[in-house]
Amino acid sequence: MVDGPSAAPAATSDAAYTVHGWQRLVLAALGSLMRLWGRTLRFETTDASLAGLTKTDEPIAMVLWHNRLFLGAEIFRRFRQGRPVYALVSASRDGAWLAAFFALAGLRTIRGSSSQQGREAALLLVDVLRRGADIGITPDGPRGPRYDFKAGGLVVARRAGVPILLLGGVFESAWVVPSWDRFILPRPFSRVRVSGILVPAEQLADRRAAAEELAGRLQAINDDTLGGGPGTVI
Repeated sequence: MVDGPSAAPAATSDAAYTVHGWQRLVLAALGSLMRLWGRTLRFETTDASLAGLTKTDEPIAMVLWHNRLFLGAEIFRRFRQGRPVYALVSASRDGAWLAAFFALAGLRTIRGSSSQQGREAALLLVDVLRRGADIGITPDGPRGPRYDFKAGGLVVARRAGVPILLLGGVFESAWVVPSWDRFILPRPFSRVRVSGILVPAEQLADRRAAAEELAGRLQAINDDTLGGGPGTVI
């Protein structure tokens, strides 16, 4: 099992940008706000989803759309019982802010992307899974197109021989940021329908067929038209 932040590298290269000084102070304040905000949300789920969300007897590759990242940290906190979770974050300046923000939320990061240190980052994710930790992947990140399921996360899970947990969030009331992914921020104290679909490792053998099936199932549990839609653009 992975134990402690030193069990896997936090970055794939010394070239990865980092934040420091006043930037970290700003992020610390935002991190505290995010944790308080997340605790006000009222999660609703089914028994079947709860079984997947709380499965901790083996490492899991969790997959969610980029615009549901706000939910990620709260889902991990409520359902994953303090297990170490690593996320792949770009080595760019933008990625440095996201990596620092994740760290404040209790998530660990590996720096890299499909265009920079991608192969090395993928190998590190496989190693993290084999050591016993979970990983989180956004198949349409880091720059889209929105809801375009790239197979990188599937490849990592197949190589490590672990199941995939598809994460879904349907919002009663939310704001939508006018970014490329239309990032969703649930309104404080609102309800969120949370789903978790566990896909066993043996169902990932056929890469092309598995990618198509996972994309469809992930989209089905993240229907933006349900629950009143994702809300008002800000």
